[in-house]
Amino acid sequence: MIDGAPFRVRRFHFRRLRPAGPCMDHFRMTTSTPERIPHRHSAMEDAQALLLGTLLVATGVFLFHHDHLLTGGTVGASVLLSYVTPLSFGLIFFVLNLPFYYFAYRQMGAAFTLKTFAAIALVSAYSHLLPGLIDIGSLNPVFASILGGSLAGIGCLMLFRHGASLGGFNIAALYCQSRHGISAGKLLLGFDLCVMLAGLCLLPWKLVLISVLSVLVMNMIITMNHRNGRYNGIS
Repeated sequence: MIDGAPFRVRRFHFRRLRPAGPCMDHFRMTTSTPERIPHRHSAMEDAQALLLGTLLVATGVFLFHHDHLLTGGTVGASVLLSYVTPLSFGLIFFVLNLPFYYFAYRQMGAAFTLKTFAAIALVSAYSHLLPGLIDIGSLNPVFASILGGSLAGIGCLMLFRHGASLGGFNIAALYCQSRHGISAGKLLLGFDLCVMLAGLCLLPWKLVLISVLSVLVMNMIITMNHRNGRYNGIS
């Protein structure tokens, strides 16, 4: 009671209003991923990829030849035939790829076919020149298989990313990945295992077993690094 008058306490209920704007206590910052714009390779970039990528592949083949090892794909088939015929790897590799050029032109386009032709010619030329440039006294077969597979895998990756290939099985694998989403690395692994099985008929099984390492290393590099949407450059 105040001044003799009864005092009634009135309760006021305050309702917390939600601000129309963003509240700083609950502000959540969102970032939008900018759209990736493909970068078109220049002619110089394509040229260096062809020259260096094919050199890496040819060096890997040189290591395989030194210890009578195999690898997969058309390269491996050419290496295998060079062991049982008097013809050189470079000549066999070039001739084996001739039937694939028509398929490459119809399915992948003229630019891809021309780059692939240039890549095959360069690997054949390098393979002819390297024995006169490199002299290896001793090389462990296991190390040769791993290093050769690594060089060949990196070389193929460079060629793939610049719109080229080493022909043969590579063309079929790239076509299936670009048109049907099937991993090029997994397809090449299947092709490579077929070459290894053929090698069992002509080479000691221990060398073929060691050669499997090169196939696994090469296809691991391609499978892990050559994926749709992973690389932003185009040729």
